[in-house]
Amino acid sequence: MAMLPQEVIRKKRDGGRLVPAEIAGFIEGLADGSISEGQAAAFAMAVWFSGMSRDECVALTLAMRDSGETLDWGEFGRPVVDKHSTGGVGDNVSLMLAPIVAACGPVVPMISGRGLGHTGGTLDKLESIPGYNIQPSPELFRRVVDEVGCAIIGQTANLAPADKRLYAIRDVTATVDSVPLITASILSKKLAAGLQSLVLDVKLGNGSFMTDPAETEILARSLVEVANGAGVRTSALITDMNEPLADAAGNALEVENCLAYLSGKKAGTRLDRVVMAFAAEMLAAAGVSAHKAEGEAMARRALESGEALERFGLMVHRLGGPADFVERPEAYLERAPAIVPVAAARDGYLAACETRELGMAVIVLGGGRRRPDDRIDHRVGLAGLRPLRTKVEKGEPIAFVHGADRDQAEAVAKRVATLYAIAEEAPAQRPVIASRLD
Repeated sequence: MAMLPQEVIRKKRDGGRLVPAEIAGFIEGLADGSISEGQAAAFAMAVWFSGMSRDECVALTLAMRDSGETLDWGEFGRPVVDKHSTGGVGDNVSLMLAPIVAACGPVVPMISGRGLGHTGGTLDKLESIPGYNIQPSPELFRRVVDEVGCAIIGQTANLAPADKRLYAIRDVTATVDSVPLITASILSKKLAAGLQSLVLDVKLGNGSFMTDPAETEILARSLVEVANGAGVRTSALITDMNEPLADAAGNALEVENCLAYLSGKKAGTRLDRVVMAFAAEMLAAAGVSAHKAEGEAMARRALESGEALERFGLMVHRLGGPADFVERPEAYLERAPAIVPVAAARDGYLAACETRELGMAVIVLGGGRRRPDDRIDHRVGLAGLRPLRTKVEKGEPIAFVHGADRDQAEAVAKRVATLYAIAEEAPAQRPVIASRLD
């Protein structure tokens, strides 16, 4: 007998446990259009209220993965690895991590997203590079992954289409923040990409979507348990997002920051510690290194030898960007017409900042979207962001605002200055990696 969508909704509404066949049937209807928007919204709300067991969430993830095409990299004969971040400010880790890990042997077919809310999007950053194609043909995507070892692109229409439809409905029905639905949404796309192992960067702090440590751990544990239950070796690092990760926030500025990092100019920073921790985690999970210390040493060699920078340049060129991009980025990355310093309000130490509001400042400048169809100004953003615990004098620049015009840049600079607390003593050092789950 055919599955009745309303019976699945009723069962979950009443706190019942759905079997895989019920979940698969509902998601199939979501993908082929036989499930109405009202039914999809009711299902999302039922899950929001009643939750899902680990087995239900695994079944939901697999059904959403199988709603479209799935990729297979078996003929490459190399480990297939990836990383996903829950989003932050100045978090451009993926740009550096993919070529570093690829230089060590695995392949990294990284399917990324655009900015969401106050957080920056990897695709938006890459689109600041003239010609870079975030939607290549499947043949070109495979060729670049094979030849370069990594390719960072956007989700295709054929990859987990049920997730795309359900997400749009969740966005307008106040069900985005359901842990089972977040878990299935993130993992269905990653599993469809044909991964063998995955490392998750789950952000915690005032610049993340999850600000409560207990809630952050619940999400991280759900992601790890469901991904492993679906057959992909997965671990998660919970990382600090109480200040921007890089010293820049904004699209072209973060690409510039990426090139500086890959050129060896950011060693010893918080950004460096996060990139190396994830590289070590990915190489150990792939079986390329015997343990994480060896993995970090391999990643460091790939960085210091220049091979990671070379692979980034090759990826850019193979996906339509300039052949000499890494040698002459200033010829291709647009610069904002107005650059205004943010002056420290008093003498002391940078003690805290409102990270989410720094991300919102980038959006005010035009570097993010207020509406889905907004055009992004890739030139604008914040650069030269001084890390917390830095000693400053009154009037000294603690950041620079890159704006489309001087009036706007000066207004944002005044706002940014108010987002930093300056204290007489340096605050305690906070670890950038709070914990690990596997």
